[in-house]
Amino acid sequence: MKEHIRVMLVDDHMVVRIGFRMLLDATPDIRVVAEADSAESAYQQLEAGSPDVILMDIGLGGATGVEATRRIIARDPAARVLGLSSHEDPSHVRFMLKAGALGYVSKRSAPEELMQAVRTVAAGGRFLDAHVSQKMAMQAFDGGQNPVEVLSEREFAVFIELARGMSVNQVAELLNISPRTAGTHLYNIKQKLAVANQTELALIAMRHGMIAP
Repeated sequence: MKEHIRVMLVDDHMVVRIGFRMLLDATPDIRVVAEADSAESAYQQLEAGSPDVILMDIGLGGATGVEATRRIIARDPAARVLGLSSHEDPSHVRFMLKAGALGYVSKRSAPEELMQAVRTVAAGGRFLDAHVSQKMAMQAFDGGQNPVEVLSEREFAVFIELARGMSVNQVAELLNISPRTAGTHLYNIKQKLAVANQTELALIAMRHGMIAP
């Protein structure tokens, strides 16, 4: 049995990483062994750090946390990813889980809940932030649905970057796909969401708390 649960922090804000490192390292059975400020950095450190849990910011700059998680799981199916974000929209969480994450915890969660989430995911279990679980349950009960849930996982990744203001060519380069493929995704997204342009995509993303206004 390992003495400590080894954690890699992936967040593009240094202040956030410092705060979570201090919090996690103060816990007897958890240690932060690596930090990354981007998806590419996370891929590079994955093998060297050998983390038991990857604490992944969903709103990661560049490739989203969803896309980064998908790539990490494709590379190492045994990797255990715990989504971390200030976003509490159930759709964001569902896409993270579809990408292979074992759980989600809000940045606003109590420290005890974060520790419980890390321990649960390290043991191979699943963990969902209590507040988000309640939102997901209420959404199912009310029959409500975020319109973006009709998108595929890859379409969602393209949608988020376009909503952030990236061009089709920039999205293609970021997600390692051809501009033509990115353009096809944009066409399908616009058809599924019944929108005419990127501004309307951004409004949908802001309305549902997926990007900051």
